[in-house]
Amino acid sequence: MRRISRISILTQALAARRHLETTHDHPTITSLAPLLDRLFDQDEAARGAMRAAFADVTDADRARMMRSKTAYRDLYGRLKDAPLAVSRETGQLLYMLARSSRAKAIVEFGTSFGISTLHLAAGLRDNGGGRLITSEFEPSKVARARENLAAGGLLDLVEIREGDALKMLQVDLPDTIDLVLLDGAKALYPDILDLVEGHLRPGAIIVADNADDSPDYLARMRSPGSGYMSMAFAEDVELSVRIN
Repeated sequence: MRRISRISILTQALAARRHLETTHDHPTITSLAPLLDRLFDQDEAARGAMRAAFADVTDADRARMMRSKTAYRDLYGRLKDAPLAVSRETGQLLYMLARSSRAKAIVEFGTSFGISTLHLAAGLRDNGGGRLITSEFEPSKVARARENLAAGGLLDLVEIREGDALKMLQVDLPDTIDLVLLDGAKALYPDILDLVEGHLRPGAIIVADNADDSPDYLARMRSPGSGYMSMAFAEDVELSVRIN
């Protein structure tokens, strides 16, 4: 059944890609608008369920879980059915950064339902192609992300690695990485950066969502001599550029 499911998803992806290529002559991100609107609406509708999942958790305990390198598994286990999407504005930013940097190689930490992945992959498609490696440890979310990427005709550009990102992103990375999105367990941001840092080209962009929940990461990126220029961008993003 698993093999049939994968074949079905790939068939859908190829069909969606052919449809986009034959019926649209405008940017991929424009063609994705109906799909993205539906997914963002689903994310907003799930907010109540997210609050209910933490009804028995104090704000202090939730903050501790966010910043722990072990307790985050309980946190995200409670949210396994939630999209946990980036904001609409952050999604637009991701596409704009991918396009303007002419990115060809992108790494993402935290796929979830693939909403951010769609924006990044759309940038790759409109840049003429490339490779996006993304990681997700929740199997049900991997399945949802594949479905959404297939529906958007972008699955052929994306490699979803299922499992612990600290292992999944340890091997077979592109020699040169143009753009990184950090949007998984916040406590692991410094560790994920360690894995990809040696592959970042000068001028590479790192986007960290909800980085305020990763103070060690912020301190590292903003410290003099870090090799990065970094600043808070909008309400929930840390935007950094590799400067040497």
